[in-house]
Amino acid sequence: MNGQGGSLVDLVFAGVPVALFVVITVILSAAGSALLASNRTKLHHMERLGDRRIKRLVELTAERARAVSAIRLARQVSTVVLTIFATRAVLSFEADPMRLAVWAVGGIVLAILLDAVPRVMVSLRPERSALVLLPAIEMSARLLEPLIAGIEKAVIAPLRLVSKAPREAAWTAHEEIREAVDLLHREGGVVKDDRDMVGGVLDLSELPLSDIMVHRTKMRTFDIDMPVGDLLKALISSPFTRHPLWRDEPDNIVGVLHSKELMRAIDRVDGDTAKVCVETLMTPPWFVPDTTLAADQLRAFLKRKLHLVLVVDEYGEVQGLVTLEDILEEIVGEIADEQDVVVQGVRPYPDGSASVDGAVPIRDLNRMMDWRLPDDEATTIAGLVIHEARMIPDPGQSFTFHGFRFRVLRRQRNRITALKVGPVDDVFRSE
Repeated sequence: MNGQGGSLVDLVFAGVPVALFVVITVILSAAGSALLASNRTKLHHMERLGDRRIKRLVELTAERARAVSAIRLARQVSTVVLTIFATRAVLSFEADPMRLAVWAVGGIVLAILLDAVPRVMVSLRPERSALVLLPAIEMSARLLEPLIAGIEKAVIAPLRLVSKAPREAAWTAHEEIREAVDLLHREGGVVKDDRDMVGGVLDLSELPLSDIMVHRTKMRTFDIDMPVGDLLKALISSPFTRHPLWRDEPDNIVGVLHSKELMRAIDRVDGDTAKVCVETLMTPPWFVPDTTLAADQLRAFLKRKLHLVLVVDEYGEVQGLVTLEDILEEIVGEIADEQDVVVQGVRPYPDGSASVDGAVPIRDLNRMMDWRLPDDEATTIAGLVIHEARMIPDPGQSFTFHGFRFRVLRRQRNRITALKVGPVDDVFRSE
């Protein structure tokens, strides 16, 4: 009787801690999964709606790895203690080896359920679950984060002394946004046009004007001293409204004329062009370095309320021009109206390749064909081929780099005027 009573007492004293640590293990398993699955953007939105409890949760997600490690360590400790008390309870109640084996199998199944079920439950609403479990998350983080930090330093410091590999650079916020949007596009959550627009906005902070400017060889400029009637005819025949004016030589830009200003001035004098002075109508030229970033220039356009800027190199020579529309097109794509002369320069083929004019910008080609050709070393597709080939190739020559095959179709003097380009896996299969 005393033996049975003693066993019953042992079972009670061991069973209560078992039940307690089962609850603790479940809570910690759910807390770790909820914190790991919580979306910082959603939490920030919830915080802005006025829920002050989320502020600490947002701070914890900033160092998510360390906080999750602390919770997992607490769960491991809880699991070990649970195992000790459960073993003691079973041994005090059961001595038959076969039944002990059954208890062992049941314990393994229970351990799996204690880990898996909470994970599945919190995955449905991780942010709300993390908010409910915030006390457990905070307690684990406060108690064990210093220990985790010490372990990290103790492990990482020797590894840095032994390993000669450079540390991977941390991703910038722009890179994280870009890759997140690209992932959503591949999964079908974001359409291509929206992905391109987001990428265009992010690119502005890294894109120099030299990459988007209209080259000086394609600029429409006029002599300021030409007869006003001839100048009016030239402006009317142009698809643009703003034109640089030069004196003595084309590189000597002295102002920018808006075609409407000239038309208004001629209308005020009842069509007598001899009474019109062009110099009083033009605005002073605005020069900026070719290294100016598109994002900075966009802000400058908005501040100065001007739409055209002339791009100069380090020697002060005019290299081209950039308009407000050019920068906006980097975000939304080509903006065409009924007056534009649309020259795409890209003719796609059914096999995934395309015939491309050499002067087509790499960024425009990537946007149109959904490719990822690098544009760090060259602006145009012809420039990329010359840079990679380290030569000016002849018609018929082919090159393969960056996962694409390039075949030169035409060349005029030192300029590549046409190429056939396509992914290696798709193009030239039949050749």
